[in-house]
Parts: sequence; structure tokens; C-alpha cells
Amino acid sequence: MAGFRSLARQVRDPRGDLALRRYSLRKCLERFAPYGHRATWDHLCARHGIDPEDRAPDPGRLIRALEELEEARAVWLAYEAGFAERRRREKHDGLRRPGSFDDWHRRTWGGNGIAHCEDPEVHPSAPLSEVLRRLIAALGGTPRAACPVCRGIDIVWRQDLDHAPGAGPVCTDCGIVVPRPALTPGALNAARSARTRELASAA
Repeated sequence: MAGFRSLARQVRDPRGDLALRRYSLRKCLERFAPYGHRATWDHLCARHGIDPEDRAPDPGRLIRALEELEEARAVWLAYEAGFAERRRREKHDGLRRPGSFDDWHRRTWGGNGIAHCEDPEVHPSAPLSEVLRRLIAALGGTPRAACPVCRGIDIVWRQDLDHAPGAGPVCTDCGIVVPRPALTPGALNAARSARTRELASAA
């Protein structure tokens, strides 16, 4: 099975068939897809002017989409290296089990669904690397009442997520499932209340 870097070389190969180069970019998303596979593809197509159904898109657009993905992956790999180093220190100090704060990281190991978007067509408009930097900074800082990616405050609790943990707060502005440690207890309670009001109005 080809790895991310091998697939990236295929995307860049000027001698390659355009359909194969597009396919290789899609395969890259099986290795790294911050919003989930479909939402990340939709994001890259929208930002770089690629028709999602075009089997032979402009190669320059493909490469620009790949470059955005690679930049975001570099941000994520640096975060994972820092995480691994921190865990080594914690184990050395006798903390064998990671805390609940690290639940989010365990579910996103490898870079899939880091900022999962439940609806593939609703996702942040900023570059992927910027979104990841905001999310990582928020998780390393003080919890806030707003979405760490778009600063939106319209966050609702969803019980039927198709991505682990299956339920959680979703920003209705940018579409990400917000990691719980990034939000204050008050913001989480407000999201649950919004869910309750939603159910009551539908009844």
C-alpha cells in the first residue's frame, strides 16, 4: 500500500495520466484527511477550483491542493511529535495512563478527522494548516466559550455523529465537531441545552 509521500509524488508526476494524478490525490486523503475524507476533498476542490467530478482536472490546481494538504500534514506531524515527547516524559515521571484531555488525540491518530465535519459540504473556509494551528493552540490553552476554529458561538450537541465519539458539540458556523476540552463547561451545557430546545421544537 502506497504511503502519503509516494502518492504525493504521483500527483506531481508531469508524465502521469491526469486521471491517475487526481486518483492519487484522493488516495492521499486515506492517509490524512483533517475534516474526514469527503469533507476534506470538498474543501480542497472548493479552494482550488477543481470540479469534484472532473476526472482530468488542471494539474496546477491539483498540485496547489496537494501543497495545502502537505502543509497541514506538516503541522499535524509536528504536533504528534510533541505529543509523543510529552507522553515519554509523563511515563518517565510515573504517569502511565494519559488523561481524559488526550481522548481527542487518540481518536484522531494518523490525522483523520482531526476537525471532523459531520456534513461533508460544511467545513471551514480557511486553509487546512491554519485551522489545525487554531485547534492545536486552543487545546493547549484555556477552554473558551466559542469554536476554536471560527470563533462562532452557535454550537449544538449532536447525538448521531458518524465519527467517534458518536456524540458531541458541533459548530453550526464552520461545521467541525469541536473537541470537548477546547470548550468551557458552560459552553458544553449551552450546546446540550440547544439540543434539548431543538428536540422540543420538533416534537
